[in-house]
Amino acid sequence: MDYISNPPPCEEDVKDKVESLPRVDTDLEVESHYAEVSFVDKPGADNDDEHGLQSAKVSSIDKFGVDNDGEHECKSLKVSSDDNCEMDVDGERDCQGPRLSSIEECGKDLDGKQVQNPKVASVGLTGYDISIKDEPDEYVEPKVGVEFGSEELAYKCYQRYAVMEGFSIRKDFVNKSRINGAVVSRRYTCFRQGHRPSKHEANVRKPRQETRTGCLAHMTIARQPNGNFRVTHFETRHNHELVTPTTAYMLPSHKRLTFAQAVEANSSNSSVTDGVPRLGMGFDSEDLAYEFYNAYAGRVGFSVRKDYVNRSKIDGAVASRRYTCFREGFRQKDKRDLNVKRPRKETRIGCLAQLVIARQPDGKYRVTHFEEKHNHELVAACRVRMLRSQKRSAVGQVVEANIVDGSKIHPKSLSELMCKPAGGQENLGYDPIDHKSNLPSKRTREMRNGEPRDILKYFQSKQLKDPSFFHSIQLDAEEQITNVFWADAKMVVDYSDFGDVVCFDTTYKLKDCRPFAPFFGVNNHKQMVIFGAALLYDNTVESFKWLLCTFIEAMSGKKPKTILTDQDAVMAEAIEAVLPETHHRICVWHVYQNALTYISDIFLAFESFSNDFCSCIFYHEEEEDFINAWKVMLDTYGLWENEWLNEIFKAREKWSIAYGKHIFCADIKTVQLCDGFHTNLRKYLKSDLDVLQFFKHLGRVVNDWRYKELEANYDMSQHMPRLMGDVILLKHARDIYTPSIFELFQLEYEKCLNVVVSHCTESGSLFKYKVGTYGHLQEYIVVFNSSDNRVVCNCMKFESMGVLCSHALKVLDYRNIKVLPKQYVLKRWTREARV
Repeated sequence: MDYISNPPPCEEDVKDKVESLPRVDTDLEVESHYAEVSFVDKPGADNDDEHGLQSAKVSSIDKFGVDNDGEHECKSLKVSSDDNCEMDVDGERDCQGPRLSSIEECGKDLDGKQVQNPKVASVGLTGYDISIKDEPDEYVEPKVGVEFGSEELAYKCYQRYAVMEGFSIRKDFVNKSRINGAVVSRRYTCFRQGHRPSKHEANVRKPRQETRTGCLAHMTIARQPNGNFRVTHFETRHNHELVTPTTAYMLPSHKRLTFAQAVEANSSNSSVTDGVPRLGMGFDSEDLAYEFYNAYAGRVGFSVRKDYVNRSKIDGAVASRRYTCFREGFRQKDKRDLNVKRPRKETRIGCLAQLVIARQPDGKYRVTHFEEKHNHELVAACRVRMLRSQKRSAVGQVVEANIVDGSKIHPKSLSELMCKPAGGQENLGYDPIDHKSNLPSKRTREMRNGEPRDILKYFQSKQLKDPSFFHSIQLDAEEQITNVFWADAKMVVDYSDFGDVVCFDTTYKLKDCRPFAPFFGVNNHKQMVIFGAALLYDNTVESFKWLLCTFIEAMSGKKPKTILTDQDAVMAEAIEAVLPETHHRICVWHVYQNALTYISDIFLAFESFSNDFCSCIFYHEEEEDFINAWKVMLDTYGLWENEWLNEIFKAREKWSIAYGKHIFCADIKTVQLCDGFHTNLRKYLKSDLDVLQFFKHLGRVVNDWRYKELEANYDMSQHMPRLMGDVILLKHARDIYTPSIFELFQLEYEKCLNVVVSHCTESGSLFKYKVGTYGHLQEYIVVFNSSDNRVVCNCMKFESMGVLCSHALKVLDYRNIKVLPKQYVLKRWTREARV
């Protein structure tokens, strides 16, 4: 800014000028509702025609009660010193008459006497004059005598001063000339100036917060003959605390100043964009603003909700709109929730992240507020497309990818986009053919012409895309490909997290079908995960031994605790030789599937046989109960002579739940994993189809499983399961377990409410309790060790499934233990299972 300094006048000159001015008489007129102060010009008063002043303003203590920044034009001769009118929107108040304060614009002589002529405002009472031209980059602290090239520059100067001091300002009144409407004088006040009238607040449900305290801090400017605006009065004292620099950004003045600066900066850098919303950023329409914010949300990891919209009462056009994070606010309590069997999961947690746009005079929608911070974890990039506001773009990409692919097998879900392997590296350079483990004989199954070439081609392409892709090939005595095994990097990771229980399925060895044999298990959501797969063109013991050894090699030598297979003597021999320390169990589900094959005539002859057989093999956890139920079934249907049932009963210790309670099986017996797997793959295993088509379809099925896990993880991060009551133990368990496992745990806790303790014996730190369900005769023995809070129940539910039973929970509650002991939390069932 340019500064024009005039020689400071001497005290006598100033005094002579002031005393030469005519005086002002004041008449106090009391009317019915308010007091008015009239200033009558005496003859010879030097009124400035340019300013068009016809009255003097009332006292500088003006109690207008304006709540938002407003300007007040005065064009009447009578103006109340206690104006009770109120404004709710920004604008200029026009009271029909110019007003000049007898203290400010009219000036005071050095003895404190009032003078009338408004030209006194042009005299710098501080002893010097400063003129500021239109150069907004420089800043001068406002004081009496400082001149500005325009009222806007004066406003900006006072606004910047207020921000630095720690208060906000409002435009209070404006005096305009009746001749040409030009601004004669204006006053800017502290935003806490005046007092809000209370007569209109009586019937308001939610009264506005009181902000006015009658603060007297203000700055008054008046136009001079040279066209500049001079500060005629400057009050710096406040009657309230000023804000600190850390909270100054919340002041309305600071927001307006920041927004103006942001719009200017955005206009100068309109070609530069990094995809992040900025204050002042402009859009041609509200839809473009939403698309931009939604794209930003997709990169960051949250969903967008359209919150409120303000529309013009004139044309209905959108005046402003707010877009928020989908976790904004809190869900209101509804009395109907008490009667809902499956209440909706809670998603809102009061997140404040938002983007506010408002239409500007130029027609653009500009960002007036942007809050970046969230109070919750953001969604990982691989799960972003599950967010509601992102699904539309994801579907479009899937359709586009489908068109580009042009393959006969079309994607059925978004999983193909979500779970693509990392690519782009060279071959690892190792020989996948295992020359040391050739079969001593020729393979027992023939391969279709061209299949060996297609298999090798597929494996090479996979390894180029995924350097961690593992595959191995076994040859027979004639150096022909006999057995192949493969596992990608994700399969190896899944095994490291959930490979304690492995199900090896060889039931695909059917006539006219490819001998496909997958290894799979369950994750922490009790969903199916695959660890590896094989094509076996030979079913000898040597082939199975090679396959098991290769599988353990691919998994870095980690052996499973339990392996579940079909009832196969050859497989059992191979497992005993390669995995002697692993518990070998026959999968109960496979027993049921074999029954459908070997005794299908019985299922067709008796409709009730299916229910009785399922109840016998799936639901009897005690040995005595199982044997009694088996005998009753044989008696009921006359099956004592059935050869297959007798053979399966002899091997009951390998598959019956009653005999395997001490072996951890991850509850696979109740998760019929294989059913959908068989259905999806069976038609692609037919020998008349290309093996590459089978590989492609298998990859899609596996990606679908992985996508379901991503959905479960996302749902787990966004929702919390409902509690059956305000119970500390349940709250603790909910924070630890995944939702599916917590539901099982909560069911056991619900059962424990009906469990009673009937007897207790003590031996040192050991306490033996007899417990049972109320109204039932069967009792269980629960042993509690007070030295380490260990609890063991003879039902052995924890040993087989990994979740404490209702009997153990009853004893813990009986011992006043309200938090789940850490030794009874299996990591594989927790939210942090993959950490």
